[in-house]
Amino acid sequence: MTAAPAESLTGDREPLDAPVSSHNEWDPLEEIVVGRLDGATMPSRHPVVSCNVPPWAARFQGLAAGFKYPRVLVDRAQQELDGFVALLESLDVTVRRPDAVEHKKHFATPDWSSRGFCNTCPRDSMLVIGDEIIETPMAWPCRYFETHSYRTILKDYFRRGARWTAAPKPQLTEELFDADFRIPGAGDPMRYILTEFEPVFDAADFVRAGRDLFVTRSNVTNRMGIEWLRRHLGSGYRIHEIESRCRTPMHIDTTFLLLAPGKVLINPDYIDPDRLPEVLSSWDVLVAPEPEPIRDPLLKLTSMCGKWLNMNILMVDEKRVIAERHHTGTLRALEKWGFEPIPCDLLHYAPFGGSFHCATLDVRRRGALESYFDR
Repeated sequence: MTAAPAESLTGDREPLDAPVSSHNEWDPLEEIVVGRLDGATMPSRHPVVSCNVPPWAARFQGLAAGFKYPRVLVDRAQQELDGFVALLESLDVTVRRPDAVEHKKHFATPDWSSRGFCNTCPRDSMLVIGDEIIETPMAWPCRYFETHSYRTILKDYFRRGARWTAAPKPQLTEELFDADFRIPGAGDPMRYILTEFEPVFDAADFVRAGRDLFVTRSNVTNRMGIEWLRRHLGSGYRIHEIESRCRTPMHIDTTFLLLAPGKVLINPDYIDPDRLPEVLSSWDVLVAPEPEPIRDPLLKLTSMCGKWLNMNILMVDEKRVIAERHHTGTLRALEKWGFEPIPCDLLHYAPFGGSFHCATLDVRRRGALESYFDR
């Protein structure tokens, strides 16, 4: 099935020199922010951290919390990251980078203290909606000041006309976290570590299709956070919740990813295609192939992500897509579905939080705000 042609809601396209203008996941990419590895520090101990990473990584993280990442991990990831940046620039994409930060520094609020983490994944801390960048109220205490490393970029965009918003800064006190939380078993009712004490959400729990956004409630995004964004965006946008079977949900981009008008990629372990929102009934639902196994024992031990990083891809436009070279089955599937995959290496970025989608924030794509569904 193929979706009906999109209806333009804004008339003329936005000026090409607009510093921030991104409405979906697939319009032609012009400018992007890519994270940094400088100063990366293992996240400080907290139940909201350990419940969201694989058990083996949680044990490693618990022992190394607050220490800098081992040089052997940083060097391998840096080499691949440099290659990814070079690839983007060869595709005529402008690449912006956050400031280098010493994340090991200690900081505190009146209620708690922590060290930092890293700024490898701008997709988590900022959400781009049209010409607006929204700083998100993240639930990990070690990420409380993460957007400060992006302030040079944010102030530049603001001076050039972009809108810059910050969601309410959360208190992150013990009332936000369920002290009795246990990861639910396969047949148990779903539970989350977050209460509804205050709004929190990571931008990476949302994907965009013009006037419609899709979200997964998770262990870093609560209902109050989803409602805050719904009210902030107003009646011109709709937010649809995606039901996930993941027992430890965190971030939508290894669960459900919009690739192009009429095409959505789903994780077969986490998504029941018969339970997707009705608005997607005319879209082609593409099922991600099983990822290739990771053989490197150090990478398996230290990865903060589950096995489905083969889904964590970046659309350059409606056809071209950057995907991990290691995941050959995914590259073949993308070709079969009519895309043009561009293989790239970023496998060793996983200990720092993700892959191509996580590591980036697309701030300008050439296209207008449209509706891809009947309203």
